[in-house]
Amino acid sequence: MSGHSKWATTKRKKAVIDAKRGKIFTKLIKEITIAARQGGGDPNGNPRLRLAVDNAKSANMPLDNIERAIKKAIGELDSVNYTELTYEGYGPNGVAFLVESATDNKNRTVAEVRHIFSKNGGAMGETGSVAWMFERKGVITLPQQGKSEDELMEIVLEAGAEDIQLEEDYFEITSEIENFESVRLALANAKLTVENASLQWIAKNTIDVSGDNIEKVEKLIEMLEDNDDVQNVYTNANFIE
Repeated sequence: MSGHSKWATTKRKKAVIDAKRGKIFTKLIKEITIAARQGGGDPNGNPRLRLAVDNAKSANMPLDNIERAIKKAIGELDSVNYTELTYEGYGPNGVAFLVESATDNKNRTVAEVRHIFSKNGGAMGETGSVAWMFERKGVITLPQQGKSEDELMEIVLEAGAEDIQLEEDYFEITSEIENFESVRLALANAKLTVENASLQWIAKNTIDVSGDNIEKVEKLIEMLEDNDDVQNVYTNANFIE
């Protein structure tokens, strides 16, 4: 868990730069489009879309952009059809990678992802080669907002929170998938601002990464995340500074 959390902190810092380049908005629009196409354009009846819209609002995406993405998905406007794919592989130091993508050209994406792995001392694996090392969890990130870890625990524990970590001035709450919505609701009822809430792949066990390998693994993560077709990158790395 610690490896995931440390990388989450790095991603939060990096997100400021990414947002300026529009990458965060691009990923959010893809998620909104896919969610609306699969489950309909009404967020009230489509949990995945509601989550995507909430995250877009948290990222300060204009409402017009959100509504346009939904209209494209349900056929009111011309749209691109995205396919969701997950790639598996290994990076430097034997670190396992799960890479989620949303693409309109599968051949292009697999070629680019394979190239990024090989360029950075890694290799793509067969389906199932590393997926067994991860489990699906609900992950909610929020600013500390004057709350102690004990105070936050009181708010979300009964709702089904499984783990809470405080890193710098951010909390990261982990829950089983079936308790994800109830934890989100508990935070909303407590009038706490959530920065991001999503279903993520969390490593069951981490692998320690130290020395020069830290930079190598982080470079691979960054290059994958910079790819326009990549939505999320998960690893089992635990960086030992």
